[in-house]
Amino acid sequence: MTSFRYRAVITDADYPDVAQERAILEAVGAELVREHLTAEDDLIRALAGADVVLNQFSQITARVIDSLDRCRGIVRYGVGYDTVDVAAATRRGISVCNVPDYGTDEVSDHAITLLLAISRKLLTLARGVQEGAWSVEPAKPVGRLRGRTLGIVGLGRIGAMTAAKAQAFGIRVIAHDPLRPMHYFAERNVGRATLEELLQTADYVSLHAPLSAETRHLIDERALGLMKPTAFLVNTARGGLVDGAALARALRAGQIAGAALDVTEQEPIPRDSPLLGLENCILTPHAAWYSDESAAALQRLAGEEAARLVLGEAPRCPVNQI
Repeated sequence: MTSFRYRAVITDADYPDVAQERAILEAVGAELVREHLTAEDDLIRALAGADVVLNQFSQITARVIDSLDRCRGIVRYGVGYDTVDVAAATRRGISVCNVPDYGTDEVSDHAITLLLAISRKLLTLARGVQEGAWSVEPAKPVGRLRGRTLGIVGLGRIGAMTAAKAQAFGIRVIAHDPLRPMHYFAERNVGRATLEELLQTADYVSLHAPLSAETRHLIDERALGLMKPTAFLVNTARGGLVDGAALARALRAGQIAGAALDVTEQEPIPRDSPLLGLENCILTPHAAWYSDESAAALQRLAGEEAARLVLGEAPRCPVNQI
């Protein structure tokens, strides 16, 4: 019978198996326990004695963190880490880590795909053909991409790659990211703008910012009111960045031309959501991150980070300083 020195717990994960993580962690003497938990009390019970926690969707609250008796780190499957109370973890001396680089190509590809689909009225045209129509008329007006302006909110890995891909279409790119120095924008041939300037100027607005208390409902009724009536909104980051009810009203009123969202405030999207059924809104099911390759990379990188933490080594991608 194998004897393990450490205990690693997955709070929840929607992957078919966790064989990669198990092999990586067992190689360093860590038992891996896979749970499927969401309730706070259940998490507290399951995480007792854990040296490291891997987390996907469950909320790791301050109360859960305060119950951890020997945990060295929490690894979030993905780029965002809004499921973890980072401040509480920092107070307890627990590292919080993410995997920021597993799906940069996939998410930026999806953002550009959504931009192209909604600006070229692709679904309208495809649906028309299925219904027996053979005409561009239902899609009009359709503007040329070259010479238009894309405004990117959050110029990190994914935002910067989205910018480069948009530039290949002849689209001018501006961005808002208060955490980046001026030279960072210049090196990417991206104009720097305040959020207000970006919203007023851009023909397409693509969101790539993390979700936090400061960025929740960043795109609200006021922000939507600043956008051009011909502008499109794309969100492949976090649903909470956008006030969904305000966006639905703006789309119905023609206040903006359209939206394409891979993420919504509540997921799966409720069947009574006002965003459903709108001709000028494309919705995909939080799929931007996915390819067979990116999914495998995410699990491997998360497992490797967890192994570093149980061994007391410096993490590769910490989001807090311990």
